[in-house]
Amino acid sequence: MKKKIFALLALVALFLTACQSGQQTDKEPAATAGKQAAARSLAEIKDSGKIRIGVFADKMPFGYVDDKGQPQGYDIELAKKIGEDLLGSADKVEFVPMDAASRAEFLKSGKVDITLANFTVTDERREQVDFALPYMKVAIGVVSPEKALVTDINQLKDKKLILVKGTTAENYFQKEAPEIKNIDKYDAYQEAYDALRDGRGDAFSTDNTEVLAWANENPGFKVGIESLGQEDTIAPAVQKGNQELKDYLDDLIVRLGQDHFFTKAYDKTCLPVYGKDVDPKQIVLEGDDLKAYYDAFNYAKK
Repeated sequence: MKKKIFALLALVALFLTACQSGQQTDKEPAATAGKQAAARSLAEIKDSGKIRIGVFADKMPFGYVDDKGQPQGYDIELAKKIGEDLLGSADKVEFVPMDAASRAEFLKSGKVDITLANFTVTDERREQVDFALPYMKVAIGVVSPEKALVTDINQLKDKKLILVKGTTAENYFQKEAPEIKNIDKYDAYQEAYDALRDGRGDAFSTDNTEVLAWANENPGFKVGIESLGQEDTIAPAVQKGNQELKDYLDDLIVRLGQDHFFTKAYDKTCLPVYGKDVDPKQIVLEGDDLKAYYDAFNYAKK
């Protein structure tokens, strides 16, 4: 109970910080109606002494708040490294909590400089934001109670499916499985998991990396479908047209990949959750795999 109280208080504090960071200052222009706010240049970020990075606060092991009120997770490790590399200290990162549906909007409005909230790269999202190089692989999974395990997508036709708004899973079921109509959608991951745990739905679908972690931490639930659709990638996103910041992130991710930073981050944040049964290479992108994505998706600098 104490851990839940600490986590709740931490979330409130983080969201208050996010609200404050969204207020207009001389160097934080607000977007006018129907227009995109001006993105901050690298010089402006350095002059301000802080970089605003959007993250999840409720998605273990990628972005969450621990019982001491501190942000933790795989995405958080990368965010801290950005702070260290660009500004000399991880303490210069201002973490801005966001939900899945606001990841692009927070960039457009200038509330964040970078979105690192487990953001899957899609063609639709590329129309709204610019993605840097990917640092992670992902597909869609489905978790359900072991006593009524969902192992095939066709089983969902007669069941209630839980989704989170603004996710690739929501997009997948809208486009690829429109026959599944009994769906409840939630704004936050914690709300969705609570609904599954309470029996308000029969299954929950989101990134397989997420549901595998949650099932390992919650006895009585299992991932019956480990992969739906094509394998995707997860990458940092910047405001559309912010080439300078995108180029910086591309260069940093290549350097970090050469130093095996992402494997080390996985060992620190994901290994304790997934255990040794999950091969890190199914998730981590670095080395030759990263170069392949660099070439395939034409991320090379012009």
